[in-house]
Amino acid sequence: MSAGEVRLELEGPVARIWFDRPEAMNAMTWKMYGEFEEISQKLADTEGLSAVVLRGVGGRAFVAGSDIAQFAEFESGEDGIAYERKMDRILDTFAAIPAPTLAVIDGLAIGGGLNIAGGCDLRIATAGARFGVPIARTLGNCLSIRNYARMSGALGDAIAKRMLLLAELLTAEELAGTGFLARIVTEGEIDEAAEKLVAKLCSGAPLSMAASKAALGRLTQGSLPDIDDLISSCYGSKDFREGIRAFGEKRKPDWTGS
Repeated sequence: MSAGEVRLELEGPVARIWFDRPEAMNAMTWKMYGEFEEISQKLADTEGLSAVVLRGVGGRAFVAGSDIAQFAEFESGEDGIAYERKMDRILDTFAAIPAPTLAVIDGLAIGGGLNIAGGCDLRIATAGARFGVPIARTLGNCLSIRNYARMSGALGDAIAKRMLLLAELLTAEELAGTGFLARIVTEGEIDEAAEKLVAKLCSGAPLSMAASKAALGRLTQGSLPDIDDLISSCYGSKDFREGIRAFGEKRKPDWTGS
């Protein structure tokens, strides 16, 4: 299976980022995360952008999380802390893009995919698209405090807890009342609906939008507590290693709480 790629297309004032690994539902490899960070840095330094559109290739998924096989190389809780700090750095680099960002979601946005979509300013999805962070039934790991804050801010605590504690994958329709999605449309309408939103973004005052985006970002990311002890306890656990083995063996994990 390929390591995939993250591609950038520039069309005048509009940038398009493509997550391209359709045979694995666009699950992110370390290579893809590196490319996403490089593209984000480039766009943060690019003048004249009015909108950035993110989309998965293949029509079945936006991004179905991180490639779980990669976690087999983790040996301790410190590896988990380093990983979560790396993810924070990548998403912070993406958030530093002054232009508004739009996630166009058809299919799955799970785990890291939900984190990326949640880091966008706006989201549009097809009816039936599914969202979640089912780590309580897959790997037994946890998120960084910044990602917990993003989830809580974008979805509300009640929905976040359904995703995190019950490991539920919720449909676009179930999220309709949360404000997380700007539009829910049919599969045949997704392209046209996305382009209408892009056109609206391109018609707005760039400095006004950039200021509003930056101000709201500062409000949601200020003064967060340190949870390295929680991250280490999950990534350094026997349960985490069991989750990785169970995924590879295509079976349900046998959790022990240790």
